[in-house]
Formats: sequence, C-alpha cells, structure tokens
Amino acid sequence: MPIEQKHIQALSALEFKARQVVEGFLAGLHKSPFHGFSVEFAEHRAYNSGESTRHIDWKLYARTDKLFVKRYEEETNLRCELVLDASSSMYYPAKGEAREFNKIGFAVHAAAAFIQLLRKQRDAVGLTVFSDEVKVAERARSSSVHLRHLMDRLEGLLADDAPDHGQRSGVVEALHDIAQRAQRRSLVVVLSDMFDTADREEAVFDALQHLRYNKHDIILFHVVDRRHELELDLQDRPYTFVDVETGEQVKAHPAEVREAYKAAVAERWHRLKLKCGQYRIDLVEADINAGFEPLLLEFLTKRARLY
Repeated sequence: MPIEQKHIQALSALEFKARQVVEGFLAGLHKSPFHGFSVEFAEHRAYNSGESTRHIDWKLYARTDKLFVKRYEEETNLRCELVLDASSSMYYPAKGEAREFNKIGFAVHAAAAFIQLLRKQRDAVGLTVFSDEVKVAERARSSSVHLRHLMDRLEGLLADDAPDHGQRSGVVEALHDIAQRAQRRSLVVVLSDMFDTADREEAVFDALQHLRYNKHDIILFHVVDRRHELELDLQDRPYTFVDVETGEQVKAHPAEVREAYKAAVAERWHRLKLKCGQYRIDLVEADINAGFEPLLLEFLTKRARLY
C-alpha cells in the first residue's frame, strides 16, 4: 500500500527548524556555534602577519593592494532520527474497519511528512523501527537515494499485516539504542502509543532522560485512538478485551469499568506529561481520529512561532 502523497503535500511548504543549535555536516538552515573556513562566506577581516595565507582573498588584494582573509559562518544541517513503534498494539484498529488510518498508518504518514519537510532543507534523516526489539536502524543521511529508501521502508510497514501476539513495545530499548547511536545532537521524533507494562514505566522515563542527557531535542507523538483507548467509548454490552501484545483476555462490561479505566489512563498521561515537562520534551497527543495533517500543521506552525 503506497503512501498517499496528497496527505503530505500540504506540509511541504513549511520550514522546520530544530529548537536547539544542532551539529551537522552539510550547509543547511540551522545555525552552528562554530566559525570556520567552510560553507558560506560571512565577512573579510584584516590579515595578521604570521598566520596561514591559505584563506587570503587574492582577488581583493589585486584591487586594494591590502591583505584580507575570508571569514565564513558555518551553518549546519539538522540531523533527525525518526523512531517508529511497530508493535502489535500499533496495528489497532484492524484493517477493514471504517477508519482512514489505524495507529501504524497514522505514524507512517506522519513520518513521511517529516521526511518531505527535511528533504527540502537537505537535512539528514535516520529511521528506527522497533517492536520487542529494534527491527530497522538506518543511519541519518541526506541523499535522495537514502530518503527514497526510507520511504520504501515506511511503505513496507503499511503493507505488513498486524504481527502475531507477542510483538510487545520495546520503547525502552529503542530509546537507549538511539541515545547510543546518535553521537551528535539531533532532533528525535518518537511516534508510539507508549504502551508498555506498568512495571517498566520508570524505565521509560529513564530512557527519555538518557536522550535529553545527550542534548537531543525530542518530540514525542503519543499515538492513540482517543475514543476507544482513552475514553472507552464502546457499545453498552459485554466485551472480551484482548491485549494484542500479550494475548491476555479480560471479560468486562464497559459501563462497569469505564470511570476507573479513564481515571487510570488520565493518571498515566499526567505522569508522562510531568516527566516530559521536566526533561523539556515536546509531548503531543496524536489522536488518529483527528487526522495527522491538521495535527502536524498546528504543531509545526506553533513551533515555528516559538523558536
């Protein structure tokens, strides 16, 4: 199933810049704290006796009979690491239901939109796909061949059927892996439903803190089906609820458990929001029913105004 180009073209005119000063390797739109003799000319300065003659502007010397050295302001590309959760829970709801996207479709199209934005700025993009383990680990590059390869990887996720039970969300391992592999400060965009066992909640926070410790700029898109997963808006009849990651089953009536369930979900979201605020991580609730285009347009426009 190919990525619908019409869904990402609306974002292609936006200019996306990292909040932080980032390090890179090609000329781009993101200011570097370093000045050197490369990339883009900034100004001339007087030549100091004894220094290298390598960067003397000889054409200017021919016109003025004075020695000046070219000074350049280095600008650096953004390095973006896209991190996609492809565990079993991300394939909810199942194909065939009256829905434009399930969670994996939403995440894939949002990632494709980021690639489209960053491609226009010649920024480097890497891709990590994980479930119970890291499945894809593509290093950040900016070539058109590489970015086309990432699109192919994403389209492969759309073509896949939902994995069998047991493909749990290993977000902790994936985030630690990114922190180890991304040697330079980068923008890390995580697209996940953040469904992990309760006993690993602190480990998730530690993994997010690991990324921030390495001075990465992090955006966490919490991909959910708000109506069903957060509000438990279901028909008034008994259900057998199946954990798609473990296969465990629980029989319950929504009316009997709805309030307690919503309170538990709200408390979990509150803890995640507090931690992200503490670590200066942008947390975005990405409801698949709202569509990714309005959500990304609103978020990127707001971010551009702030930074």
